[in-house]
Amino acid sequence: MNLVDDFLAHSLAAHKTYGEEASRYILECILQRKIHRLTVIPQKVWYGEAPGSHGVRLDVYLDEEDGEIFDMEPDNNSGIDDVAALPRRVRFYHAKIDAGTLMAGEDYSALRNVIVIFISTYDPFGRNRMVYTIKSGCVEEPNLPYEDGASTIFLYTKGTKGRPPEALRQLAQYMENSTAGNARSVELTRLHEMVMRVKSDREVGLAYMKAYEAEKRIREKERAKGKAEGKVEDIIELLEEVGIIPEELEKRIRAQKDLETLRMWLKLASRSKSIEEFEEADFRIC
Repeated sequence: MNLVDDFLAHSLAAHKTYGEEASRYILECILQRKIHRLTVIPQKVWYGEAPGSHGVRLDVYLDEEDGEIFDMEPDNNSGIDDVAALPRRVRFYHAKIDAGTLMAGEDYSALRNVIVIFISTYDPFGRNRMVYTIKSGCVEEPNLPYEDGASTIFLYTKGTKGRPPEALRQLAQYMENSTAGNARSVELTRLHEMVMRVKSDREVGLAYMKAYEAEKRIREKERAKGKAEGKVEDIIELLEEVGIIPEELEKRIRAQKDLETLRMWLKLASRSKSIEEFEEADFRIC
């Protein structure tokens, strides 16, 4: 249960006692500045605008009081196709966050600054940097100020180029291997204390392991079956563990082909204690 292995998204950030404190420390270390009070929403979901259109599930959505919006994404999808698609994946995440936070009638100037942060144990660009910061700019005039409020940070835990601050280097090492031996500062010792308390919470641990096993099972099935088919079967299996699936609901699940929507339903099914809870939550986030 290392932080970069989904424990951050599924358990630590979601914890009612430690989620905000832990998330704020991680953000402050990565961004090298103070962060105000945060509202933490783990597994933030936005469905597509129409049936069949692509939705998104953000691992840790963070809303800073009188400040910016952050999305933290621990990511171990190091396959060639996954890495190649990262820039477009980030583009879509920014678009969904903007569309979901700009209210009807508001001017575009009301758009909040958004920082999407990917944390990975693989090097997404092969340049051995710990931090890659991406912002929009003008090709013809590189020095032209162009501030659209959107930026992306890729944090490669093993990177060394760019002289990353010692505190960030230690945090990156801890996130990849979350042991007491890697908690080498007062702040990391506090973070490790929070991690251990969350891990010892039986209810949290069971929820995490259920979600982790569901993810593992779906990844294994995807190797042998079509991706969508594998996810559908896992959702059905999880729901059958908590009740009898109504015929219309099963038809709806089997008819869904969008992979991101199926991933969202898989997470929801792994957390639901009844068929009714799954249906209610699904309609609520729609």
